[in-house]
Amino acid sequence: MEITESPCVQVCVIDPAARLCVGCGRTIDEISRWAAMSAAERRSVMEELPARIAGADLPAPATPVRTGRRRLRQRG
Repeated sequence: MEITESPCVQVCVIDPAARLCVGCGRTIDEISRWAAMSAAERRSVMEELPARIAGADLPAPATPVRTGRRRLRQRG
């Protein structure tokens, strides 16, 4: 089984002005097609993300909130 590299940081909020995810910088279309993209397509998007995020003036992503459920799962 191949692991699909993803820029997702689990802060999935689309900025309405930029139409990009404030967490990873991808478009809704890229997010929805990610698993079906070829490795070359994913690499191409990944290479564009730093410049795309810098140029879009996106708000800083919120810090993910840890839930009790997650802590219980980590303990074990």
